Amino acid sequence: MSVSSNIDVVLREEFERTGYTLVRGLFGTDEVDRLRDHYMEVRQRGPRSHDFAGHDSTDRDPLKRYPRMAQMHRWDEMSLQWIIDPRIDEIMTSLLRRSPYAVQTMVYFKPPGSRGQALHQDNFYLKADPGTCVAAWMALDRVDEANGCLEVVPGSHRWPILCTEKADTTVSFTDVTVPLPSTGSAVPVEMEPGDVLFFHGALVHGSNPNVTTDRFRRALIGHYIQGEAERVAQYYHPALRMDGTELMLEVAEGGGACGEWTETPDGPVAVLTGTQTITRKHE
Repeated sequence: MSVSSNIDVVLREEFERTGYTLVRGLFGTDEVDRLRDHYMEVRQRGPRSHDFAGHDSTDRDPLKRYPRMAQMHRWDEMSLQWIIDPRIDEIMTSLLRRSPYAVQTMVYFKPPGSRGQALHQDNFYLKADPGTCVAAWMALDRVDEANGCLEVVPGSHRWPILCTEKADTTVSFTDVTVPLPSTGSAVPVEMEPGDVLFFHGALVHGSNPNVTTDRFRRALIGHYIQGEAERVAQYYHPALRMDGTELMLEVAEGGGACGEWTETPDGPVAVLTGTQTITRKHE
């Protein structure tokens, strides 16, 4: 797929308005099948560095058998080629007006019965500055509400990074979340294999548990930072240019001001009156 000038404008306008844009069929069925089979085979070989089954995970937790993999591009050629794929670079460059830097790969397996992920903002973790991070979230299976598709809060990319609070780890494999204002709500994004959702680092998003008995919700995710970024959190070093070469950036530190909801005559507004007290090393 090549982004025509008309599609280019539509995608960028949607991204700027809502904080996300969905590109249908960016990767073909054969490519998705190879990637899905590849990661299932890698997962069956046993533990890898950066695996994460979730907070408070029990022995009966399905994520114990299928923990999330991360930073695969550092040791897996197929992952490396995916994260710097020219199609992703083309979309990202269209959205951001400049080629990004790649900093993270992840695979979520999300087997039947597994927990979701509480609402969050990616740049809470990445701390890209100046600018933000952007995710490319590709479905490896059909994803819908039953197997725990992504849910997003349209327009929340205009909010600051919010102060976090404890999440309910009986339904979320991560332990922090962000509160929504009284007028906010998350909407599901159903996708087919090969569709890619691109979304802003401040966009509030998450997912519910997979309540099916027989369907995985596998997804391959790349995290990128804007090409003008000068620093990112330690976990995401080294960054890669989209030709695969490494570059050295400064290390972004945690903490600092965060947004708290305040009622005004025009509705709730997130004001930077809080101080971030919860820190996590990675998304």
